[in-house]
Amino acid sequence: MNNARKVVVVTGASQGIGAGLVQAFRDRDYRVVANSRSIKPSNDPDILAVAGDVADPDVARRIVSEAMARFGRIDTLVNNAGIFMAKPFTAYTAEDYTNTLSVNLNGFFHITQAALSEMEKQGSGHVVNVTTSLTDHAIDGVPSVLASLTKGGLNSATKSLAVEYAKRGIRVNAVSPGVIKTPMHAPETHEWLAALHPVNRLGEINDVAQAVIFLESASFVTGEILHVDGGQSAGH
Repeated sequence: MNNARKVVVVTGASQGIGAGLVQAFRDRDYRVVANSRSIKPSNDPDILAVAGDVADPDVARRIVSEAMARFGRIDTLVNNAGIFMAKPFTAYTAEDYTNTLSVNLNGFFHITQAALSEMEKQGSGHVVNVTTSLTDHAIDGVPSVLASLTKGGLNSATKSLAVEYAKRGIRVNAVSPGVIKTPMHAPETHEWLAALHPVNRLGEINDVAQAVIFLESASFVTGEILHVDGGQSAGH
């Protein structure tokens, strides 16, 4: 097996930002391990699709073990899987709370722990967490406590892990998007959502993919929270 080519694991990879990330890495000749609950097998021999809920510890470990068995290494992990639920705080149910924490935090924890164990053996690696600019700049009309609670935690974890693993050759960064034009946003909401950004447009999937690729190549950058939000985190 030729292990020289780099390998990236992308969670939440079946559509939207995740699918864009898979394509961006393949365009750079990475081999890709793509995960989501609904992911379909790929005809591309350099894409390994692993279906399952990343919040399940067994699935998280299976993603990493199958990546190692197929490709022999993991260079990068992009924690893209996540749940965003805009509800007034008192309208959240216990199920909403459990589901959001399960995917956004538990999913991050289990797969990152497994991937970092392999990266340590290699003496190199990179983890990128996809969070949200709402953790920095709350917006009236977009209630987002559970997103702030979980994705804000990932921002803090990013910095903590970056320091912990810096001397082991492993970098940890985050990309913090604004509102990105994906299937989760109905077209009739686009004008209102665009106005949430000072640049007065929605972000594109490729905007996020380019930011992740930049961090991938920026070897002196670790512990960074890179905002890709059209100025949203700066204010209005």
